[in-house]
Amino acid sequence: MVQALGRALSPACDVVGVVTDGREVADAAARLHPVVIVVDLNLPNVSGREVCRQMTQSDPRAKVIVISAMADDAIRAEVLAAGASGFFHKSAAHELVLAIGRIWTEST
Repeated sequence: MVQALGRALSPACDVVGVVTDGREVADAAARLHPVVIVVDLNLPNVSGREVCRQMTQSDPRAKVIVISAMADDAIRAEVLAAGASGFFHKSAAHELVLAIGRIWTEST
């Protein structure tokens, strides 16, 4: 999934890093300064929901988009309450790319 998402995003933006463990996201973000952080809801060790909460609490300007294989309105509400800028089903790669493009445009 990570490679497919990277390929989907690469024409629209620069993918500056990939981590596969929720514990690594904050360090990678501090080192790489991404405009948008895309996290899977079910990251190992620290969930995407908790990563989102941590990132937006430490930097309220952080733009975090959570993706999931579960299209559930309750989960969507939880991640948005945690500070996410968006929540997308993994099959909605096109909409995800558009959302990242909007955030990218707003930040420049």
